[in-house]
Amino acid sequence: MKIAETVTFGGLNGTGSYESGLDRAAHQRGRSSELWGDKNARVLPVWRGKPLVSDDGAICWVPTDHAVLESASDTRLLLGFIENAPHFAADLSAWEPENLDPEALAQFIDKSVQQHPALPADRSFTEIRSVMSQFSPLDAELAATARALFEWHRFHGFCSNCGEKTEVSQGGWQRHCNACGRQHFPRTDPVVIMLVLRGNSVLVGRSPGWPETMYSLLAGFLEPGETVEAAVRREVAEETAVQVGRVDYLASQPWPFPASLMIGCRGFAISDAIEVDPKEIEKAMWITREEMMEVFAGNRPDMTPARKGSIAHFLLSNWLADRLD
Repeated sequence: MKIAETVTFGGLNGTGSYESGLDRAAHQRGRSSELWGDKNARVLPVWRGKPLVSDDGAICWVPTDHAVLESASDTRLLLGFIENAPHFAADLSAWEPENLDPEALAQFIDKSVQQHPALPADRSFTEIRSVMSQFSPLDAELAATARALFEWHRFHGFCSNCGEKTEVSQGGWQRHCNACGRQHFPRTDPVVIMLVLRGNSVLVGRSPGWPETMYSLLAGFLEPGETVEAAVRREVAEETAVQVGRVDYLASQPWPFPASLMIGCRGFAISDAIEVDPKEIEKAMWITREEMMEVFAGNRPDMTPARKGSIAHFLLSNWLADRLD
């Protein structure tokens, strides 16, 4: 798919270049503490997975001595270099905003924002999924990287080999166990997501807990010892009993909720009878191209498409536009 890397978090910039503008500079990660002292260093504050975002939809940077960083944890991430300057992310999750609404944070899409008193009023901590379609490719890559890494650190503070506490190393890209010497690295979980076609129709479904009218493409985790193609066929069969023949790769998307790589595929169904497994999904159906166009146009009150910025939305919109190749 020629436009595959234009998906959100895909990294392809607007000029068509395959360089996003971020040099991840893995060879510099061991110098993280030294680079923090660089006068040109900049930091992206992140609160409970939410990056600092301006009202115009851009992530915001502060110098390393900014007052907002006083409540930051010791876990600093060296995201890389932008225009030869080191750029970090800092975790401010310990900060407690006034009038915090726990119910808003627990919503399917958290639309609440948090404003820190040490920052201008036009900057707030904002859920990535609420603004991801507004991000530039570079901002999307940086926000996704920071969120995924902080989430990994949150759940991997102890060694899986001996159980002792581990320490952050290599600019936040490793954890080291001093007790047994084991090194731990961030993980990414591969997930297949499929545009399953049968003639002029596409297979869509919904999971329990989603907004009432929301439908998306089927998806599922890759299992050990399994190819991408086999995972597509297995997941579709498990969830709907639909059998899939040929499978093509289309595009991929890092999805830091918490740490997945969405592998977008097109599958051609060789059966059309649907038998939903309620343990897997709530409902599934075939939707014609014409019906899906009405959904995307907002003319179907009973159905809304996957959120803009997701790979499901990307694949469906390009199927409607006949841009799959």
